[in-house]
Amino acid sequence: MTLTFAAPARPGAVGPKPRTRARAVRRTLTGWAFAGPATLVVVGLSLFPAVWAFFISRTRWNGVAQPRDIGWRNYEQLAQDPDLAAAAQHTAVLTVLFVPASIALGLLLAIALNRRIRLIWFYRTCIFVPYVASAAATGILAGYVFNPQFGAANEVLRRAGLPAQQFLENPRQALLVVVLIALWGEVGFTTVVYLAALQDVPRELVEAAIVDGAGRWRILRSVTLPQLRPVTLFTTVWQTITALQMFDLIYTTTRGGPMNSTQTVVYYVYELAFQTRRLGYGAAVAYVLFAVTLALTALVIWRSRRSGEEAF
Repeated sequence: MTLTFAAPARPGAVGPKPRTRARAVRRTLTGWAFAGPATLVVVGLSLFPAVWAFFISRTRWNGVAQPRDIGWRNYEQLAQDPDLAAAAQHTAVLTVLFVPASIALGLLLAIALNRRIRLIWFYRTCIFVPYVASAAATGILAGYVFNPQFGAANEVLRRAGLPAQQFLENPRQALLVVVLIALWGEVGFTTVVYLAALQDVPRELVEAAIVDGAGRWRILRSVTLPQLRPVTLFTTVWQTITALQMFDLIYTTTRGGPMNSTQTVVYYVYELAFQTRRLGYGAAVAYVLFAVTLALTALVIWRSRRSGEEAF
C-alpha cells in the first residue's frame, strides 16, 4: 500500500494567488461587458419610465404645457370615475372568462398531443403558431373573419341554416368574441407548458396506478393532475397578467367599442393619455392597475407557498 502525504502549506500563503484573483476579476469584467448593455437597456426602458410615470401621476399635464403638481388628487378622482368602473368591470369579465378557458383548453390539447401518433410534430406546430404570431395581426385577421357582412363566421352560420350575427358590432357579443380571439392566440402557450409538464410526470406513478387497476380517468384525476399543480399555478398567474394587460388585440378589433362594451382598463389608459391628453390621470390609472396586478400575483404566490406548491 502506497501512502501519500499532502505538502505542508507554506507560511504566508493565505487566500488565492494574485494570478487567480486577476483571472476572477477579468471574468467578472467580461461578464459585465456582455450583460451591462442589456441591463442598461432594461433599466432605461422599464424602471426609469415607471418611476417617471409615478411623478406624472401626481400632476395635471397635457404633454405640452408645464405640468402642475396636484398631489394625490388624481388618485382620489379614481373612485368617482364611472368610465373607469365600467372598464374595470369589462376587464374582470374578460379575465374570468379567458383565464379558466385558456387553462382548460391548454390542458386538454396537451393531453391529446402527448401521444405517439403520426405527424404529431405537425399538430403541435399548428397549435403553437398562433401564439408566436403578432397579436395585432391576429386582431386584424379576426376583424375580417367576424365581419357581419362578408366574414367567414357568418358564412358558416348561413350554410348551417343559422341566423347571421353582428359579432364585434354588437355590444352584447363583442366582449365574448374578443375572448374567443384571445383564446385562439394564447392557448398555444398553455398547451406547450402543459405538454412539457406531462412529459415530466414520473412514469412509475402511472404504472403503479395501472397495476392497482385504475382507469384512464382515475389516473388523470389522482396521478396526473396533482403533479401538474405547480404548472397550473404558473399558467394561472401568467394568463391573468395577460388578460389584465390586453391592449393590442382590442385596439385592432373593436377599439373599445361598440358603445365602450370592450373598453378595458389598459385601453382606457390609452384613451386618457393619447386621445384626451390627460397624462397625469392616465398615469394614476396605470399605477392602480399595476398595484392590483401585483397584489393578485403576490396573493397567489403566497397561497401556493403556504400550501407547499412551489411554482416560482
